Amino acid sequence: MTWLWSLLLLGLGLGKGAWGKPPPDTGVPLSSRVHQQAPLSEAKHDDAHGDFQFDHEAFLGREAAREFDQLSPEESKARLGRIVDRMDRDGDADGWVSLDELRAWISHTQQRHIRDSVTAAWDTYDTDRDGRVGWGELRNITYGHYQPGEEFSDVEDAETYKKLLARDERRFRAADQDGDLQATREEFTAFLHPEEFPHMRDTVIAVRMQETLEDLDKNGDGYVQVEEYIADLYSPEAEGGEEPAWVQTERQQFRDFRDLNGDGHLDGHEVGHWVLPPAQDQPLVEANHLLQESDTDKDGRLSKQEILGNWNMFVGSQATNYGEDLTRHHDEL
Repeated sequence: MTWLWSLLLLGLGLGKGAWGKPPPDTGVPLSSRVHQQAPLSEAKHDDAHGDFQFDHEAFLGREAAREFDQLSPEESKARLGRIVDRMDRDGDADGWVSLDELRAWISHTQQRHIRDSVTAAWDTYDTDRDGRVGWGELRNITYGHYQPGEEFSDVEDAETYKKLLARDERRFRAADQDGDLQATREEFTAFLHPEEFPHMRDTVIAVRMQETLEDLDKNGDGYVQVEEYIADLYSPEAEGGEEPAWVQTERQQFRDFRDLNGDGHLDGHEVGHWVLPPAQDQPLVEANHLLQESDTDKDGRLSKQEILGNWNMFVGSQATNYGEDLTRHHDEL
């Protein structure tokens, strides 16, 4: 996830059309603490069997890939030709598609859902319609209106709500680059999707590290001990009986992969490495794959003719969709 910040979950996720306070944080499962990089496609990467759905969704984005599946081969190739022209035009306009231009295009298409989510949220949070989302607007819509010093005085678990509010404010201030507490659309996008902004990575790691330490460091020594790590996953009082084998596996994971310096606990750096591991440049990997499969003269760049000559790897059509369906049906027999 892409992960979604608590604001997105608490605001956009309300299904009854009324804004309300978030539910208390009852403990984040371990898997929810670790940022999982979203794949370019949920489809299997299975070029060897003529199934290019992964490549289609990576190159076009999932919605556009489904649209291309309904086109005739002629129209699909014609649209691909226009995309090739745009990729080169957005780059150095030298008549070729380079690896960098291909990677930039894939990154652009993969971020379309991010732009759509920001557009959907913008009108809700920009209540005064001034073209910015202020911290006050965001706070009041998400948590309700309170006078200073009276925050959450009407709820039982006020401290939990105060912690959530403080976390959202830290994230907002990190995204608000000019410090005026008024988020532009770009800053608001960085708040909702910080993993997509290189300038946010150090801040995201610091925030996630602090939040994880706040939740797990029960003895307040500034570290996550192995028992604190396990307690976030497993409660012997609640589960009862003998400790499951998977818990022992997690203890080994802690020793072998989490505790990088082998001192028996996790410091801030190790917590940051755990909850936000270094990300693979997926658009670059896919761009390399498409270039290697289509670069017939092996000059390290793609001509329009080379891309159109391998068009069914880049985009689908009624014909390729039918062929993939036949392949799947044959494999099921």
